[in-house]
Amino acid sequence: MKIAIDSRSATWYHGTGIGTYTENLLRELLSLDSDNDYLLYWSGKCKDYILKNPCKKILTSKKHHRFFQQHFFPYNLQKNNIELYHVPQNGIGLNNEINCLKVATIHDLIPYIMPETVGRGYLCKFLKEIPNIIDSCDGLITVSEYSKSDIMRFFPSFDPDRIFVTPLATNFNFCPLNKETCKNFLKEKYNINNKFILYMGGFSDRKNVHSLIEAYAKVRSSLIEDVKLVILGSYRDKSQKLVSMCTDLKIEDHVIFAGFIPEEDVSSFYNGCEVFVYPSFYEGFGLPPLEAMSCGTPVICSNTTSIPEVVGDCCIPIDPYKVDSISDAMCKIIHDDTLKSTLSKKGLERAKLFSWEDTAKKTINAYETIKKLSSCP
Repeated sequence: MKIAIDSRSATWYHGTGIGTYTENLLRELLSLDSDNDYLLYWSGKCKDYILKNPCKKILTSKKHHRFFQQHFFPYNLQKNNIELYHVPQNGIGLNNEINCLKVATIHDLIPYIMPETVGRGYLCKFLKEIPNIIDSCDGLITVSEYSKSDIMRFFPSFDPDRIFVTPLATNFNFCPLNKETCKNFLKEKYNINNKFILYMGGFSDRKNVHSLIEAYAKVRSSLIEDVKLVILGSYRDKSQKLVSMCTDLKIEDHVIFAGFIPEEDVSSFYNGCEVFVYPSFYEGFGLPPLEAMSCGTPVICSNTTSIPEVVGDCCIPIDPYKVDSISDAMCKIIHDDTLKSTLSKKGLERAKLFSWEDTAKKTINAYETIKKLSSCP
């Protein structure tokens, strides 16, 4: 089968969940699949794994999106006799005039479920385009059973047999490292000397970081040692409100907003912390808890949406809508080394169930099944 993939999101959204998904999926598909022929639409500098692969590559400009999506892609897909076209970034940019089989990865439907947590521009674009995208697709890929159930709930006319779940995975750099080595590295580069609780995962209201801070303020004085709260992420308007919140709660000396962290350093934070806390209200998958477990880090995370699908029984579950649930869990694990060790071992074993190779294999199966279903009378 001749397959084309809109690969531009690998560079456009590098460092985000969609960018990570696209890049890892492409790498594994090109490594595993010798039966199908791939054509990639790319933007920016090509990665080594693409340059070394004999697949066909077409470089597109970062500008003139409308021209490429409305004119160039339909023409080029037909010219290359493409049988199936896959758009990984929620199908955004998919032209329904394309004649071959069309597949979109719908990561989640957060704009439908929690619209107040999404930027107005993206919200309007998503709500306007997604119904047409889903209606024009011959098959959909999503990242969790929970996201599949959301798609079926909001788009009940779409055949559930054409919705395929391909769970995400973690990059190879998320692995157990020597804890003391990581602590020394964090001390030297980031001036973090204390034991600490870690959060990473964005500052949208959906991520519920304000409840984490409130819970930490409640529990801090009861901790045996001075355990800091370290929050990773780029400073933006929402993070500035959280900084002000720490001042109001008189814990500004105990909460460290470390800012943007290079990808190669994140694993040191996971390995150096006492526990990773993820109190998100809603996730289509939620990679950070899996990244933490891959490092052998004990995890506290929400018991909602897709998150239990990912972590299983290898964490302390919390109700993200109850601050006491978060604070009680933090207090419990900080004071219990046996519990830390148990969760660390269970999390490591759980994380082994997820791999990008498996994601790619499930994606190839989705392509083949969509083709079979579409050829049936």
